[in-house]
Amino acid sequence: MRTVIIGSGSWGTALGQVLADNQQDVIVYGRNQAEVSDINENHHNTKYFKETELNPLLTATQDLSVVEGADFVLLAVPTIAIEDMCRKIDGYLKPNTIVINVSKGFHPETNERMSDVIRRSISSNKLSSVVSLIGPSHAEEVVIRQLTTIDAISLKMEDAKQVQMLFSNRYFRIYTGSDEIGSELGAALKNVMAIASGILSGLGYQDNTRAALITRGLQEMVRYGTFFGGQERTFMGLTGIGDLIVTCTSKHSRNFECGYQIGQENTVDNFWANNTKTVEGVRTAKIVHRVAEKNHISMPICEEVYQILYNHKKPDTCADSLMLRDLKEEFR
Repeated sequence: MRTVIIGSGSWGTALGQVLADNQQDVIVYGRNQAEVSDINENHHNTKYFKETELNPLLTATQDLSVVEGADFVLLAVPTIAIEDMCRKIDGYLKPNTIVINVSKGFHPETNERMSDVIRRSISSNKLSSVVSLIGPSHAEEVVIRQLTTIDAISLKMEDAKQVQMLFSNRYFRIYTGSDEIGSELGAALKNVMAIASGILSGLGYQDNTRAALITRGLQEMVRYGTFFGGQERTFMGLTGIGDLIVTCTSKHSRNFECGYQIGQENTVDNFWANNTKTVEGVRTAKIVHRVAEKNHISMPICEEVYQILYNHKKPDTCADSLMLRDLKEEFR
């Protein structure tokens, strides 16, 4: 079984190494010649992992035609690039290819989940199914073989099980699931909560505040996800509370880092002026605001993050906005 990973960034490289460790036939496609050369010649991806040595079996290429004939194609590119990349690789794909999605977010214009974008953008006869490989994980830890568990989510359980077998090993354990809506919405929404967690930490709030943020953030994720058909129990699993905890508490989280900078400076201005990284929660906050408002879904934490990011509300006033709302029962 042959796997091509599209994207030579941190997550694509780390997942490529998992497959190399498993003695699988895998190659990484990247546009950046320096990254591709670093992987091939030095067995490093220094831009993302500094001194971490990669499995020498992992190779990379700048030739997109490498996708031709692959059994699995894993998309490790930002959500904004998924649709375009799918159209580019469509002509190379053989019938019944399993496409693995690791992006967490929504289409910036249509609000679609990534699985729906992929199904719409790839010819139906080329696609066996989409499998979303998502859950509580940071590439920086997977690449040094820290124990990690995530989910392979698909509407076609047979394909989810194939991906489970492909990636699972002594440090990387995969569970399967079929609640695509709940899992993908949870994985996307937790990025907004991670920005909120970073903002609060940057403002100087500590453990009590973070516990409250994670717990109430989970309630918002459940409310939003079940509105669109996700199962409540999904949010108690790896793509819900698991992903939420790791992203709201980790130094590796770009979303947390983004929020922390904004909180420390008590303004979003410097972030917008200087940020060069992909921070998925920033786009997600805008989409969630738009969709929640249209459907009258109460999302107070997400709404405050949106107001900070897009209406330049001062972060230190947002905590008061949340704390001084009308009092209510916890599970009403």
